[in-house]
Amino acid sequence: QVQLQESGPGLVKPSQTLSLTCTVSGGSITTSYYTWSWIRQPPGKGLEWMGVIRYDDSTYYSPSLKSRTSISRDTSKNQFSLQLSSVTPEDTAVYYCARGFLWRGLPKYEYWGQGTQVTVSS
Repeated sequence: QVQLQESGPGLVKPSQTLSLTCTVSGGSITTSYYTWSWIRQPPGKGLEWMGVIRYDDSTYYSPSLKSRTSISRDTSKNQFSLQLSSVTPEDTAVYYCARGFLWRGLPKYEYWGQGTQVTVSS
């Protein structure tokens, strides 16, 4: 059974960088052909896909967040991380990490972390 767990600070000041880590157990982040995504949900809004790091270490980002987002991984710890720079209160959300794969060209998410609340406030 694959499990994902987000960790990181729950409060970030405006203009700072938000950093979160997703620790994966029950499966390797280098296993073909899985993808490892960050997805967030602002209060009262729907899910927003932020970006992904694939099994081969390639990365893709949402165009609206690309200039501020970086996703990396540490294979020795079986973790992948999110950095979102220059945050504003509009970045307040529950942040999720998820494992997925492509099915007929479309992403499918099969395992999710429980989510972590991040609030941007001074």
